[in-house]
Amino acid sequence: MRMALKGTLPTALLLLSMFTSFAQIRQGEDEFHALIARYYAAWNTLNPDIAAQLYAKDPGLVFYNIAPLKYNGWEEYKEGTRKTFSEFISFDVDMNNSLRTVLKLKLTPYNDLKVSRRGAIVWTTETFHLSGQRKTGETMELDGRHTAIWEERGGKWLIVHEHFSTPLP
Repeated sequence: MRMALKGTLPTALLLLSMFTSFAQIRQGEDEFHALIARYYAAWNTLNPDIAAQLYAKDPGLVFYNIAPLKYNGWEEYKEGTRKTFSEFISFDVDMNNSLRTVLKLKLTPYNDLKVSRRGAIVWTTETFHLSGQRKTGETMELDGRHTAIWEERGGKWLIVHEHFSTPLP
């Protein structure tokens, strides 16, 4: 009987450890599903000031985008995206003579988010669809890939590197 109990205790501890680890991984994935939803909602406003809360502001950080090739630091990224997005924003006057902004660009993530974590560093990968219409009337539809490296700073996850790409036509 004592021999059976000796074997049971280590097995129970191992199983408990496995379930605890699985629960922590699942909690982390849920947290990043919510962060990615916030990420796409922020960028779909076409206002980088709203997305700024998700980014580290260190001047030496590098962000790769579809166009142009690269941004150095958040300030350059913010200004570059603001300029690019201006091609997809128009202003209309509604029936009450009120000016309203019409956003003509939308990023939609596919349901393939992968979250990998090593301590205070997480990298996320997913694919997305972009649809838009420039002020010129030209439409754009493309599928792309997004990788972000997040670092936990002060209890908050911030993007410290990001990479967008699209398949070659």
